[in-house]
Amino acid sequence: MMKILVTGGTGFLGRRLAERLNSVNSSVEVTVLGRNREVGRQLETQGIKFSAADIRDADAVLAACKRQEYVFHCAALSSTWGKYKDFYNINVVGTRNVIRGCEIYEIQRLINVSTSSIYFNYSPRVNLTETSVVSPINTYALTKLMAENLINKVFHRGLSVITIRPSAIFGYSDTILSRLVGASQKGIPLINDGKALIDMTYIDNVVDALLLCQTAPKTLSGKIFNISNNQPISLINLLKRLSEKMGYELKLRPVPYLLADKVAQALEFVSNRVLFGKKPILTRYELLVMAFSQTLDITPAIEELNYQPRISLEEGLDIFCQNFQFKHENNLNSKT
Repeated sequence: MMKILVTGGTGFLGRRLAERLNSVNSSVEVTVLGRNREVGRQLETQGIKFSAADIRDADAVLAACKRQEYVFHCAALSSTWGKYKDFYNINVVGTRNVIRGCEIYEIQRLINVSTSSIYFNYSPRVNLTETSVVSPINTYALTKLMAENLINKVFHRGLSVITIRPSAIFGYSDTILSRLVGASQKGIPLINDGKALIDMTYIDNVVDALLLCQTAPKTLSGKIFNISNNQPISLINLLKRLSEKMGYELKLRPVPYLLADKVAQALEFVSNRVLFGKKPILTRYELLVMAFSQTLDITPAIEELNYQPRISLEEGLDIFCQNFQFKHENNLNSKT
């Protein structure tokens, strides 16, 4: 029986991946490593093994890697705000722990989940390739790039690895679109008329890409692949579609970028100096995503991995909206 470990297996992407791995082949034994014990118990009811451990715990990670054949490294601290120490310990030290386990137990392949956030800078960037200049502007992106560098080093030491850089993962219960819905009902800042292009990726398409990485030929070891839905959409059109699908009034507040950037800087300053690091209502990074286009060229993934986005952007938005409304109605019912 093939044995597969998923780190971050109780998170948004890791859980979806573990469930797919468990359902597609009865001869696969899936183990997830994660901190959310409630989700872990739910996965156990599906026949998935659960290891309640922190990715920062080197001994626990090493034990989880024992007797595994493939490791999907999905664990990460993914946020637009936080302390450098937390990002470093989870994204860098955690990756180092995974690498150690994979080397000691001679894992057949390590599939690493990175992020397209490492491309962001303060300008529009379209059709970015895997060789485009990376310019991490926040701690999340910086530490994910540091983790990538560790992965590249272990490849040169002989471990088979493949990395993907998915863009803006969304799905049935994500937080990206949930925040957009909440903000656009209250009054969302709109920069440059919302013309900035966003390259999103439906979660099941990311899972498809990961599974393709597992079975990819050895010649692709060491490669990095951009992953998206290959359907860039402007922010304003995305906001309009969400409001139309869910039937709420879209409230926009046009703001010049330079003014909004000064406000975001002030909010970050107050958060750091007065509010003990509490996340501000708007960060410079979040503003950047709304102000400047970023799209990916996924040609290598299509041609070399045979990746094709199976769930269209429109289908993905429909699934998100239906689930969002269902949860909202359930929450209302539970309070009555």
